Amino acid sequence: MSEKVKVILITDGDRCAQHVVENIAAELNLRCISASAGNPTPIEGAEIVELLKTVPHDPVLVMFDDRGRRDKGKGEIALEYVARHPDIEVLGVVAVASNTVGIEGVATDACINVNGNVVYHSVDKYGQDRAGETDKPIVNGDTVDVLNTLEVPVIIGVGDIGKMDKADDIRRGSPVTRKAIVEILERSGIQPGQNTLH
Repeated sequence: MSEKVKVILITDGDRCAQHVVENIAAELNLRCISASAGNPTPIEGAEIVELLKTVPHDPVLVMFDDRGRRDKGKGEIALEYVARHPDIEVLGVVAVASNTVGIEGVATDACINVNGNVVYHSVDKYGQDRAGETDKPIVNGDTVDVLNTLEVPVIIGVGDIGKMDKADDIRRGSPVTRKAIVEILERSGIQPGQNTLH
């Protein structure tokens, strides 16, 4: 493989999120590392990188989950490893809000609210607008604080993947999560459905 594997990191990995991410990957002609899904993330960063190197084309969606831990859990440790790896190019991150307390949160470039709109203020785990609470959009989630130590080109915040009071239900096509992924692709200069062969 001559070039870096392009990835989008997603800070949620429970069963509901896994089904949504796999579905969106299939629809948008992306790849997905299903083995990284779990609550918490069941495999280490080095194993995820090895799996990424085997994909026939990219971009690739990769899930990480800390299972509600406010300290640096398995998901954040794996995410940090993947994001810093020299063979990986991070296009962006879908930062997922949760109810975890005692965390720093991460500033995002934008958020997708429960109505599927791109907004420039915070959203909560239900995808509800939290306008005016901070100068720029902040997402509080159990697997996002590590993003403050990493250089990634774009972070898009969303509520709880596949949920948000059924607004992101997979039977509706998970429009909020889909929009966040498409937003990252487009900001990276990649049209949905376009991929790079390795």
